[in-house]
Amino acid sequence: MSTRAYLEHVAIWVKDIHWHIRFFHDVLGMTMREVQGTIENPVQYWTLGGLQFMAQPDFAGPEGRLGHLGVMCEDLEAALAAAQAFGVTEMPQGRNWLRLPDGLAVELIQARPASAVAQALAVNPRA
Repeated sequence: MSTRAYLEHVAIWVKDIHWHIRFFHDVLGMTMREVQGTIENPVQYWTLGGLQFMAQPDFAGPEGRLGHLGVMCEDLEAALAAAQAFGVTEMPQGRNWLRLPDGLAVELIQARPASAVAQALAVNPRA
């Protein structure tokens, strides 16, 4: 018998937490689930959608040391268009693979059906 699992969040050290909050909100619609600190000066920030950003402006480790984040999108084309305003670069794997300025790699995936994203976001991991 196998165990069923659900990825609740991925924690990422970031130098510029506000840039990451804006990018994932404006490009992928990921809103705040909770914040440690204030919204103006967050220490940590969690999104609906499973990301946790941990602010460490003087972080000396290699940014993007995760392999990548796989993000299911309701509308892949709209997300790719919105991402261009953030100065991301396309990776060799394809136009849906983006390299963020801090080095993090993000793979955007079209959900089929698109309503699958809403169904996944309706899950309350704290219930």
